Amino acid sequence: MLARAVQRARGSLLWERLWPALAALATALGLFLAMSWAGLWLALPPLGRVIGLVVFVAVFVVAAIPILRLRVPSDREGLRRLDAGSGAMHRPATSIADEISANRNDPVAQALWQAHIERALLAANKLKAGWPQPKLSLRDPMALRALVVLLVAATFISAGSERWKRVTAAFDWKGVVAPANFRIDAWVTPPNYTGRPPVMLPGVRPGETTTVDLSGAPISVPAGSQLVVRSTGKVSFDIERAGGIEDVPLDPKTALPAGTEERRFVIKTDGKVTLRGAASTDPVWSFAAIPDRAPTVELIKDPERQARGALRLDYKMEDDYGIVEGKAIFALKQDKSATAGKSVADSKRRPLFDAPQFPLTLPQARTRSGAAQTTQDLTENPWAGSTVTVTLTVRDEGGNVGESQPRELTLPQRIFVKPLARALVEQRRILALDANEKPLVLTALDALAIAPERFTPEAGVYLGLRSIFFDLRNAKTDDSLRDVVARLWQMALQIEDGNVSQAEQALRQAQDALREALERGASDEELKKLMDNLRAAMDKFLQALAEEMRKNPQAQQRPLDRNTQMLSQRDLKSMLDRMEQMARQGNRDAAKQLLDQLQQMMENLQMARPGADQDQGDQDMNSALDELSDMIRKQQQLRDKTFKEGQDQRRQQRGQRGQQGNQQMGDLKQDQQALKDRLNKLLEQLRQRGMGQQQGEKGQGQKGEGQQGEGQEQGDQDGMGQLGDAGEAMGEAEGSLGDGNADGAVDSQGRALEAMRKGAQGLAQQMQQGQGQAGPGPNGQPGRGRQRAEQNTDPLGRPLRGRDYGDDTTVKVPGEIDAQRARRILEELRKRFGEGFRPQLELDYIERLLKDF
Repeated sequence: MLARAVQRARGSLLWERLWPALAALATALGLFLAMSWAGLWLALPPLGRVIGLVVFVAVFVVAAIPILRLRVPSDREGLRRLDAGSGAMHRPATSIADEISANRNDPVAQALWQAHIERALLAANKLKAGWPQPKLSLRDPMALRALVVLLVAATFISAGSERWKRVTAAFDWKGVVAPANFRIDAWVTPPNYTGRPPVMLPGVRPGETTTVDLSGAPISVPAGSQLVVRSTGKVSFDIERAGGIEDVPLDPKTALPAGTEERRFVIKTDGKVTLRGAASTDPVWSFAAIPDRAPTVELIKDPERQARGALRLDYKMEDDYGIVEGKAIFALKQDKSATAGKSVADSKRRPLFDAPQFPLTLPQARTRSGAAQTTQDLTENPWAGSTVTVTLTVRDEGGNVGESQPRELTLPQRIFVKPLARALVEQRRILALDANEKPLVLTALDALAIAPERFTPEAGVYLGLRSIFFDLRNAKTDDSLRDVVARLWQMALQIEDGNVSQAEQALRQAQDALREALERGASDEELKKLMDNLRAAMDKFLQALAEEMRKNPQAQQRPLDRNTQMLSQRDLKSMLDRMEQMARQGNRDAAKQLLDQLQQMMENLQMARPGADQDQGDQDMNSALDELSDMIRKQQQLRDKTFKEGQDQRRQQRGQRGQQGNQQMGDLKQDQQALKDRLNKLLEQLRQRGMGQQQGEKGQGQKGEGQQGEGQEQGDQDGMGQLGDAGEAMGEAEGSLGDGNADGAVDSQGRALEAMRKGAQGLAQQMQQGQGQAGPGPNGQPGRGRQRAEQNTDPLGRPLRGRDYGDDTTVKVPGEIDAQRARRILEELRKRFGEGFRPQLELDYIERLLKDF
């Protein structure tokens, strides 16, 4: 009981000592807050803030002295507090705590001590510690503490949302204390292939309050960009990352300046980076990664076969940053049975050559969006003539690959007129696509050597066939079989063309070598050497072509098509000189375009072939179509005149004007009769050429053509039938004009026009199907209809419109003056872009102009 009373007494004494010290410290703190919230620090200069803060620190130290001197009351002080608080005499609390000091063995002393204790215990219930009495009024007689409380409450309300800002302003000593010499910079570097500029981020500077608004939108950067954080000076910081942001180890070979630290990160997906420890407020950078889309490519029209057998692909491509490579990949078309399961023969097929593939021409070095075309000669490839599927693939610099939908086609093959050459090429393709067909090819080659005095009169050809036969029979490896395939092709070319094929092959090799050098940026010396090789190959080709023309004099006598463009040696020399000049001036893209144009011109070059009679028939058909086009035009003019005359008749009254109208009707009748006679004469000429006859009247040789022959016959009969209907309508119009019935004549003339247009369309389709698109003519050469279709002209020889590359079929290559002017403009734009005094709006515009260069 005494111990508990002592503890209460000691607690009262401790509070009486502690509370005045706490009140003094709280008063000093309240005064500091009140002055801060009142705006004292905002009004003072930096030096005044330092002095004021020193004063308040002194006040805090003085107020804290009582706390520092505070000691805990002892038990004896607690007993004294109990004695004073109980109001009893003779110190009862102290008496209870007393102990006998002597005569412990004296019974009389012990009895007296025991009586003393019992009497003290009787007074213990009256022991009281009393409530603590700090007596602050004695220490603060003017109640300044209450004034400080009022000031704190008033300034707290008046400061509002700036409370923390006004308090921290006391520690803003800019201009008084020199900041530490350090800085932290951060920026994002996008991948080089994107062509985007670096993005600068808010960094950290000494004495600056760095804040980044996290509620705003994240910074959009391309995926794969690098975040670089570089510090200079003595500063310690840490970087926290979240999301798809990964560390990038620094290259040990990278030399950094002394006192510089650098950290790198790669931004793969959305993420966030926090910089800690370098500033009062930790900056946070949020990123939204823009993924690199795969490029797209697609054919914009069906693959076309050019006049000389080259394959032309027209396509368009698109990518977000730019395409750097494109290829056309071919694969052998699978049979329908392959879907259910390959047969045993298909599973054992062993081709000797891989499927062909070739690079695609890009509209420019780094194509983002555009259309282009590639012409590639695959007639020498062993796969020529096979049914394949073509898939276009493109790749951007980021490694993304895009593919087009597979398109089925038959690879163009060279058309051989001579039967022996055609047979050798067929056996070549069979052996190249399946080495297991070697016995079949051996049998065919042996059969081709039967009766050489009748079928193979040339001794060199016969010996060559036998040599190939024995080489094939003795071939044991795939390399030996490939040599036989190459010899079959060379033999077929020698039989068909003689020296022209070798010169043509050398020319194509020279063109391919020059194109490859332009693409990889070869030196001027190498380009000059390749240009000399191209000139020499061109001269040999033209000489071989002239020799072939001399062997076929009939080809020189036939008339030329009015749409034919003449190409002289001077024109070729001028193009080659211009190409070399462009390459030397650095305009290699234009030089490559001019080389493509030259190759296309050589592909479309008309060569002398044994099928001169067929070409003459094409010329006659073209003349008939031209004449029919002229009649359609004149019939339209005659109909317009008739309609106008009918209007005049209705407006004018009868009389003298009626007599003039009858005379005008007579003139129109004569013109209509002349057109009808001209049409009848044209129909007779077409019938003499075999047009309009039944299939059986054309000979038994066409019975095996199937649907192609039926389609040709149907188009033939439709064209001739429509022209016959046109003649009947002209006769009706002639009768109506004789009767003075202008309205009836206009209706009949309209029917005649419609019938002639349909007849011309039917004849043109018959010419294209029978002599062009459906295959070669009787002598194996493509007809004029096919040539016109490939030259982008309609059956009447007029240029087609609506192409993706322009309004005509030509490719304009910039000349020397255009190239120099473009170079000067680019130099001036770069000069102005480097002048920092220009307005930012003008600099942004110039940057957009230079973006693709």
